Amino acid sequence: MRLTVIGAGAMGHGVAHVGALGGYDVTLTDARPETLEVARERIASNLEGGVRRGKLSAEQSEAALARVALERDVDAATRGADLVIEAIVEDLAVKRALFTRLDALVAPDAVLATNTSSLSVARIADATSHPERVLGMHFFNPVHIMKLVELVVHPGTSPAALDLAREAAHRMGKDPIVVRDSPGFASSRLGVAVGLEAMRMVEEEVASPADIDKAMRLGYGHPMGPLELSDLVGLDVRLAIADYLHQELGDVRFAAPAILRRKVEAGELGKKTGKGFYEWPRNESS
Repeated sequence: MRLTVIGAGAMGHGVAHVGALGGYDVTLTDARPETLEVARERIASNLEGGVRRGKLSAEQSEAALARVALERDVDAATRGADLVIEAIVEDLAVKRALFTRLDALVAPDAVLATNTSSLSVARIADATSHPERVLGMHFFNPVHIMKLVELVVHPGTSPAALDLAREAAHRMGKDPIVVRDSPGFASSRLGVAVGLEAMRMVEEEVASPADIDKAMRLGYGHPMGPLELSDLVGLDVRLAIADYLHQELGDVRFAAPAILRRKVEAGELGKKTGKGFYEWPRNESS
Protein backbone atom coordinates (compact mmCIF):
# COMPACT_ATOMS: atom_id res chain seq x y z
CA MET A 1 0.00 0.00 0.00
CA ARG A 2 1.32 3.42 -0.92
CA LEU A 3 1.10 6.46 1.34
CA THR A 4 1.78 10.05 0.31
CA VAL A 5 2.34 12.73 2.93
CA ILE A 6 2.07 16.34 1.77
CA GLY A 7 4.01 18.78 3.93
CA ALA A 8 7.34 17.85 5.50
CA GLY A 9 7.19 20.01 8.63
CA ALA A 10 6.83 18.87 12.22
CA MET A 11 3.65 16.88 11.61
CA GLY A 12 4.36 15.67 8.08
CA HIS A 13 7.75 14.14 8.77
CA GLY A 14 6.26 12.41 11.82
CA VAL A 15 3.43 10.90 9.78
CA ALA A 16 5.95 9.70 7.19
CA HIS A 17 8.01 8.15 9.99
CA VAL A 18 5.15 6.12 11.50
CA GLY A 19 3.83 5.23 8.05
CA ALA A 20 7.17 3.75 7.05
CA LEU A 21 7.38 1.83 10.33
CA GLY A 22 3.90 0.48 9.56
CA GLY A 23 5.20 -1.00 6.33
CA TYR A 24 3.92 1.60 3.87
CA ASP A 25 5.95 2.78 0.92
CA VAL A 26 5.91 6.47 1.79
CA THR A 27 6.44 9.45 -0.47
CA LEU A 28 6.99 12.68 1.43
CA THR A 29 6.51 15.83 -0.60
CA ASP A 30 7.09 19.51 0.01
CA ALA A 31 7.77 22.36 -2.41
CA ARG A 32 10.77 23.43 -0.30
CA PRO A 33 13.78 21.15 -0.89
CA GLU A 34 15.49 22.30 2.30
CA THR A 35 12.45 21.22 4.32
CA LEU A 36 12.53 17.78 2.73
CA GLU A 37 16.18 17.27 3.61
CA VAL A 38 15.64 18.38 7.20
CA ALA A 39 12.65 16.04 7.39
CA ARG A 40 14.75 13.04 6.34
CA GLU A 41 17.38 13.94 8.93
CA ARG A 42 14.73 14.17 11.65
CA ILE A 43 13.17 10.87 10.67
CA ALA A 44 16.59 9.21 10.74
CA SER A 45 17.39 10.78 14.10
CA ASN A 46 14.09 9.72 15.65
CA LEU A 47 14.47 6.19 14.31
CA GLU A 48 17.97 6.03 15.80
CA GLY A 49 16.50 7.20 19.09
CA GLY A 50 14.05 4.30 18.95
CA VAL A 51 16.93 1.90 18.49
CA ARG A 52 18.83 3.41 21.44
CA ARG A 53 15.76 3.05 23.67
CA GLY A 54 15.26 -0.55 22.62
CA LYS A 55 11.96 0.16 20.86
CA LEU A 56 13.27 -0.83 17.43
CA SER A 57 15.98 -3.06 16.03
CA ALA A 58 18.63 -1.54 13.79
CA GLU A 59 17.17 -3.58 10.92
CA GLN A 60 13.66 -2.15 11.50
CA SER A 61 15.05 1.36 11.58
CA GLU A 62 17.03 0.94 8.37
CA ALA A 63 14.10 -0.70 6.57
CA ALA A 64 11.72 2.08 7.60
CA LEU A 65 14.07 4.83 6.43
CA ALA A 66 14.54 3.03 3.12
CA ARG A 67 10.77 3.10 2.57
CA VAL A 68 10.66 6.93 2.68
CA ALA A 69 11.11 8.65 -0.68
CA LEU A 70 11.39 12.43 -1.06
CA GLU A 71 9.65 14.20 -3.92
CA ARG A 72 9.17 17.93 -4.61
CA ASP A 73 6.48 17.52 -7.27
CA VAL A 74 3.01 16.84 -5.88
CA ASP A 75 1.81 15.21 -9.11
CA ALA A 76 4.66 12.70 -9.04
CA ALA A 77 4.34 12.16 -5.28
CA THR A 78 0.67 11.20 -5.43
CA ARG A 79 0.95 8.86 -8.40
CA GLY A 80 -0.31 5.42 -7.33
CA ALA A 81 -1.14 6.51 -3.76
CA ASP A 82 -3.81 4.60 -1.86
CA LEU A 83 -3.89 7.14 0.98
CA VAL A 84 -2.84 10.79 0.90
CA ILE A 85 -2.42 12.66 4.18
CA GLU A 86 -2.17 16.44 4.02
CA ALA A 87 -0.12 18.19 6.72
CA ILE A 88 0.29 21.72 5.37
CA VAL A 89 -0.47 25.16 6.80
CA GLU A 90 -3.66 25.47 8.88
CA ASP A 91 -5.49 27.65 6.35
CA LEU A 92 -8.86 26.58 4.99
CA ALA A 93 -8.47 28.25 1.58
CA VAL A 94 -5.03 26.73 1.04
CA LYS A 95 -6.22 23.28 2.05
CA ARG A 96 -9.30 23.49 -0.19
CA ALA A 97 -7.13 24.45 -3.15
CA LEU A 98 -4.85 21.49 -2.49
CA PHE A 99 -7.74 19.03 -2.20
CA THR A 100 -9.25 20.27 -5.45
CA ARG A 101 -5.91 19.52 -7.10
CA LEU A 102 -5.56 16.15 -5.39
CA ASP A 103 -9.05 15.12 -6.45
CA ALA A 104 -7.93 15.28 -10.08
CA LEU A 105 -4.59 13.56 -9.46
CA VAL A 106 -5.27 10.40 -7.47
CA ALA A 107 -7.13 7.22 -8.35
CA PRO A 108 -10.91 7.22 -7.79
CA ASP A 109 -10.64 4.83 -4.85
CA ALA A 110 -7.77 6.64 -3.08
CA VAL A 111 -8.58 8.18 0.31
CA LEU A 112 -7.72 11.82 1.02
CA ALA A 113 -7.09 12.78 4.64
CA THR A 114 -6.40 16.12 6.28
CA ASN A 115 -4.36 16.49 9.46
CA THR A 116 -6.21 19.69 10.40
CA SER A 117 -6.60 20.11 14.15
CA SER A 118 -9.77 22.22 14.03
CA LEU A 119 -10.91 23.28 10.55
CA SER A 120 -14.12 21.96 8.98
CA VAL A 121 -13.43 18.67 7.22
CA ALA A 122 -16.75 19.02 5.36
CA ARG A 123 -15.65 22.34 3.85
CA ILE A 124 -12.36 20.77 2.77
CA ALA A 125 -14.23 17.80 1.30
CA ASP A 126 -16.60 20.12 -0.58
CA ALA A 127 -13.65 21.29 -2.65
CA THR A 128 -13.54 17.84 -4.29
CA SER A 129 -15.86 15.97 -6.64
CA HIS A 130 -15.69 12.89 -4.38
CA PRO A 131 -16.26 14.17 -0.83
CA GLU A 132 -17.11 10.65 0.34
CA ARG A 133 -13.41 9.70 0.28
CA VAL A 134 -12.32 12.66 2.42
CA LEU A 135 -11.92 12.59 6.20
CA GLY A 136 -9.67 13.93 8.92
CA MET A 137 -6.68 12.07 10.37
CA HIS A 138 -5.55 14.36 13.17
CA PHE A 139 -2.19 13.22 14.54
CA PHE A 140 -0.47 14.64 17.62
CA ASN A 141 3.00 16.08 18.06
CA PRO A 142 5.46 14.39 18.30
CA VAL A 143 3.80 11.92 15.96
CA HIS A 144 6.28 9.08 16.49
CA ILE A 145 5.52 9.09 20.24
CA MET A 146 1.89 10.15 20.70
CA LYS A 147 -0.56 7.25 20.38
CA LEU A 148 -3.79 9.07 19.54
CA VAL A 149 -5.24 9.74 16.09
CA GLU A 150 -8.61 11.43 15.68
CA LEU A 151 -10.51 10.12 12.67
CA VAL A 152 -12.87 12.97 11.82
CA VAL A 153 -15.87 12.08 9.69
CA HIS A 154 -18.15 14.57 7.96
CA PRO A 155 -21.72 13.57 7.00
CA GLY A 156 -20.63 12.33 3.58
CA THR A 157 -17.58 10.27 4.57
CA SER A 158 -17.97 6.71 3.29
CA PRO A 159 -17.59 3.66 5.55
CA ALA A 160 -14.87 2.40 3.19
CA ALA A 161 -12.80 5.57 3.66
CA LEU A 162 -13.16 5.35 7.43
CA ASP A 163 -12.20 1.67 7.43
CA LEU A 164 -9.06 2.34 5.39
CA ALA A 165 -8.05 5.23 7.68
CA ARG A 166 -8.66 3.14 10.79
CA GLU A 167 -6.55 0.31 9.38
CA ALA A 168 -3.78 2.78 8.53
CA ALA A 169 -3.83 4.22 12.05
CA HIS A 170 -3.49 0.76 13.56
CA ARG A 171 -0.63 -0.12 11.20
CA MET A 172 1.12 3.06 12.30
CA GLY A 173 0.89 1.92 15.91
CA LYS A 174 -1.84 4.41 16.84
CA ASP A 175 -5.03 4.10 18.85
CA PRO A 176 -7.74 5.90 16.84
CA ILE A 177 -10.97 7.49 17.98
CA VAL A 178 -13.82 8.49 15.67
CA VAL A 179 -15.34 11.95 16.10
CA ARG A 180 -17.97 13.95 14.25
CA ASP A 181 -16.83 16.94 12.21
CA SER A 182 -17.37 19.80 14.65
CA PRO A 183 -15.22 22.87 15.39
CA GLY A 184 -12.14 21.72 17.30
CA PHE A 185 -13.27 18.07 17.15
CA ALA A 186 -12.69 16.47 20.59
CA SER A 187 -9.02 16.97 21.38
CA SER A 188 -8.43 20.53 20.17
CA ARG A 189 -11.61 21.81 21.75
CA LEU A 190 -10.68 20.35 25.13
CA GLY A 191 -6.96 21.08 24.87
CA VAL A 192 -7.37 24.69 23.75
CA ALA A 193 -9.92 25.41 26.49
CA VAL A 194 -7.50 24.17 29.16
CA GLY A 195 -4.53 25.94 27.56
CA LEU A 196 -6.30 29.30 27.32
CA GLU A 197 -7.46 29.10 30.93
CA ALA A 198 -3.87 28.36 32.00
CA MET A 199 -2.74 31.48 30.12
CA ARG A 200 -5.38 33.58 31.88
CA MET A 201 -4.07 32.26 35.19
CA VAL A 202 -0.58 33.45 34.23
CA GLU A 203 -2.04 36.88 33.36
CA GLU A 204 -3.80 37.02 36.73
CA GLU A 205 -0.58 35.91 38.51
CA VAL A 206 -2.38 32.95 40.07
CA ALA A 207 0.81 30.92 39.74
CA SER A 208 3.90 30.64 37.56
CA PRO A 209 3.75 28.73 34.25
CA ALA A 210 5.92 25.99 35.78
CA ASP A 211 3.64 25.57 38.80
CA ILE A 212 0.46 25.62 36.70
CA ASP A 213 1.92 22.88 34.52
CA LYS A 214 3.07 20.93 37.58
CA ALA A 215 -0.48 21.07 38.94
CA MET A 216 -1.79 19.33 35.82
CA ARG A 217 1.02 16.78 35.69
CA LEU A 218 0.99 15.77 39.36
CA GLY A 219 -2.64 16.52 40.21
CA TYR A 220 -4.32 15.17 37.07
CA GLY A 221 -1.75 12.81 35.62
CA HIS A 222 -1.20 14.77 32.40
CA PRO A 223 2.15 13.84 30.81
CA MET A 224 2.72 17.53 29.98
CA GLY A 225 1.27 20.76 31.32
CA PRO A 226 -0.96 22.96 29.12
CA LEU A 227 1.57 25.80 28.82
CA GLU A 228 4.47 23.53 27.95
CA LEU A 229 2.22 21.81 25.41
CA SER A 230 1.21 25.18 23.94
CA ASP A 231 4.89 26.05 23.50
CA LEU A 232 5.47 22.72 21.79
CA VAL A 233 2.50 23.11 19.44
CA GLY A 234 3.35 26.75 18.70
CA LEU A 235 1.63 29.78 20.19
CA ASP A 236 0.76 31.04 16.73
CA VAL A 237 -1.02 27.76 16.04
CA ARG A 238 -2.81 27.95 19.39
CA LEU A 239 -3.95 31.51 18.62
CA ALA A 240 -5.24 30.60 15.17
CA ILE A 241 -7.23 27.68 16.58
CA ALA A 242 -8.60 29.78 19.44
CA ASP A 243 -9.73 32.52 17.04
CA TYR A 244 -11.36 29.94 14.78
CA LEU A 245 -13.22 28.27 17.65
CA HIS A 246 -14.29 31.62 19.07
CA GLN A 247 -15.69 32.63 15.69
CA GLU A 248 -17.39 29.30 14.97
CA LEU A 249 -18.78 28.58 18.44
CA GLY A 250 -19.30 32.13 19.71
CA ASP A 251 -18.11 31.04 23.14
CA VAL A 252 -16.10 33.38 25.38
CA ARG A 253 -14.11 30.39 26.63
CA PHE A 254 -12.23 30.48 23.34
CA ALA A 255 -11.51 34.22 23.31
CA ALA A 256 -7.72 34.43 23.18
CA PRO A 257 -6.17 36.12 26.25
CA ALA A 258 -4.08 39.23 25.71
CA ILE A 259 -0.89 37.48 26.83
CA LEU A 260 -1.17 35.02 23.95
CA ARG A 261 -1.63 37.77 21.36
CA ARG A 262 1.29 39.75 22.80
CA LYS A 263 3.61 36.77 22.62
CA VAL A 264 2.64 35.96 19.04
CA GLU A 265 3.06 39.60 17.99
CA ALA A 266 6.50 39.61 19.64
CA GLY A 267 7.53 36.46 17.77
CA GLU A 268 7.60 34.39 20.96
CA LEU A 269 5.99 31.32 19.44
CA GLY A 270 7.31 28.64 21.76
CA LYS A 271 9.88 25.93 21.16
CA LYS A 272 10.35 26.70 17.47
CA THR A 273 11.55 30.24 18.21
CA GLY A 274 13.30 29.50 21.51
CA LYS A 275 10.84 31.38 23.70
CA GLY A 276 7.17 31.21 24.60
CA PHE A 277 5.96 30.65 28.13
CA TYR A 278 9.35 28.99 28.64
CA GLU A 279 12.87 29.46 27.33
CA TRP A 280 13.86 26.65 24.91
CA PRO A 281 17.30 25.70 23.56
CA ARG A 282 17.28 26.81 19.93
CA ASN A 283 19.24 23.74 18.81
CA GLU A 284 17.01 21.21 20.53
CA SER A 285 15.80 18.57 18.06
CA SER A 286 12.13 17.92 17.49
